[in-house]
Amino acid sequence: MRAPGPKIYSPPTVTGELGRHDAVVARNHLASAGSSASFCDEIDKINVDDLIDEFGSPLFVFSERTVLETARRARRAFKKVYPNTTFGWSYKTNYLKAICNLFHKEGWIAEVVSDFEYRKAELAGIPGEDIIYNGPCKSRASLERALGQGALVQIDNWDELGAVEEITSTMDRCVNVGIRVWMDTGFAPTWAKFGFASANGEAARAALRVAANPCLRLHTLHTHIGTYILEPRAYAIAAQHLLALRSAVSDKTGHLVPCVNLGGGFPSGGLLHGLPENMKAPPIEDYAAAIAGVLNQLPRKQRPMLRLETGRHLIDDAGYLVTSVAAVKGGGGYIVDAGVHLLYTAAWFRVGVKPTRPPRQPTTGTAKLYGCLCMNIDVIREQVELPPLEVNDKLVLHPVGAYNLTQSMQFIDLRPAVVLIGLDGSPHVIRRREVLDDVERAEQVPAHLRLCEKGGPTEMMTGCPMSFTLT
Repeated sequence: MRAPGPKIYSPPTVTGELGRHDAVVARNHLASAGSSASFCDEIDKINVDDLIDEFGSPLFVFSERTVLETARRARRAFKKVYPNTTFGWSYKTNYLKAICNLFHKEGWIAEVVSDFEYRKAELAGIPGEDIIYNGPCKSRASLERALGQGALVQIDNWDELGAVEEITSTMDRCVNVGIRVWMDTGFAPTWAKFGFASANGEAARAALRVAANPCLRLHTLHTHIGTYILEPRAYAIAAQHLLALRSAVSDKTGHLVPCVNLGGGFPSGGLLHGLPENMKAPPIEDYAAAIAGVLNQLPRKQRPMLRLETGRHLIDDAGYLVTSVAAVKGGGGYIVDAGVHLLYTAAWFRVGVKPTRPPRQPTTGTAKLYGCLCMNIDVIREQVELPPLEVNDKLVLHPVGAYNLTQSMQFIDLRPAVVLIGLDGSPHVIRRREVLDDVERAEQVPAHLRLCEKGGPTEMMTGCPMSFTLT
């Protein structure tokens, strides 16, 4: 009996986690590489090879110009059709201080989902009243901190609501809070992990309980329906759900909730596995029109503040990862010095790949792009059209600005430097390349397991508790 052959690796496809809908809703999806050129030798007019020479490979690169252009376009799109719109920057998407400060300088407040992120915003000088605190797992200590500083806690579950009620019962002022609601829009999978259900009345019960508490003021009804949503109508339906809940609360209590928050989930120029190369996501103006079309049906005096917590759409296209070919494999494959430990989103997105110089020879077929890790699943692209490459050739991966930095890890190798190309045309290091001490200094070794670390196990050193001779 012949042994079964090895299983062939295939990358993840579009799944319910990210959402699936008929391809027509993404009729104009952006090409994943963001440009029709066959190579990419510059980022914001800075030579890519020069960046590698100065800062090493691999290297994350961000374009300040692209960040600002994308953010300002989104703001214009919503303000034009619904002037009473405010924006929060989603820290989990990319929490490097320089990136966060770009948005804060543009008027974005902070949206955080953990005590860790809350403290980052606090350390950046963001006052509590300019912090939205989301997430399904807020610690008691972080709730006390946030509520005491006037942050808007968007309550996720009954246990959290009970904790908020206990904390605020001893405070000397009424506290603004929000509640998170989940729903089925028909265009995206339901994220039942987060918040209170809309359909069965759970969200209404939570809202009425908050409204009845003299220590609390229901400020916001919030939903985040998913990520990479390719159908603007999904947001119109979500807005209708929140307005229906708002009306029910008003009818029973007389309190008209002043803010509805539709979260984020707007797509970037990245291309999901399984989607055609020539597809484009709808422009941000279509999402603004869909939401405003619902809110503007209300009498002017009854229209709520609209708040958004956008992440991926604003930063993904501004981020690049430059990597170098480390080895040429037989059968049309290349190993590069970056891997999926730096590119978490490669599991779902078909990352664009371009060399930094014109091809020496014409492209004759597809290649497999392997990462640097000692793991068989470390595949950045299963198939990608590339000309013949040599060791030390550079490749530009794009777009990679959303989530990859916050989800990267020191697996087998340390994390690379990150530079921001400023409006002045100069590269600025916004996170230095990691060194071994960044990992080692958090570790502690019991006395009986200590070795003569500096000289190795065979070297006698002053103060070394033991020595070994290896034979």
